[in-house]
Amino acid sequence: MTPSDPSSTAAPAPGLPTGRLQGRQVFVDTVRQAFEVAAVQGWSQITLSDADFADWPLGERAVVDALNRWAKRGRTLKMLARSYDQVRLLHPRFVQWRVTWSHLVEAHACPAGSGPELPSAIGSPVWTLERLDPVRNTLVASTDAERRVALRERVNECWLRSTPAFPASQLGL
Repeated sequence: MTPSDPSSTAAPAPGLPTGRLQGRQVFVDTVRQAFEVAAVQGWSQITLSDADFADWPLGERAVVDALNRWAKRGRTLKMLARSYDQVRLLHPRFVQWRVTWSHLVEAHACPAGSGPELPSAIGSPVWTLERLDPVRNTLVASTDAERRVALRERVNECWLRSTPAFPASQLGL
């Protein structure tokens, strides 16, 4: 980040936890809370990265409602996964939201990405949440600029090796 980058001087995300966190319910609650704060604060970009998003609360009404309030011109949601099969299967509300707001969503698949190569994380201009261990749900939430930059760089490395995926509609012949 450069000093002229507005996200380097962004205000902290009030209401969002920071530090080391533990537990599946803590992860789910924090993800829910992140989408709510994104809507209230109007985050310009949200980056989601996970192997398959199977255990994320993306399809919950509260998350989709928060995304509806967040979605405005000039905002982007970047998603990176190994596969989106579980998203389609487990999160139908989110899939429909993605169709409605397709112009805001960039989704890529990085099939070779695994483990630490493909972080399980949320990134924003002001806050990050990363699952260091998705099995045990060991999390680190932070407003630290260095952590945000490091996460963004790791996600971007996978993004460069990825291809567009999870289209808003399936074209048939």
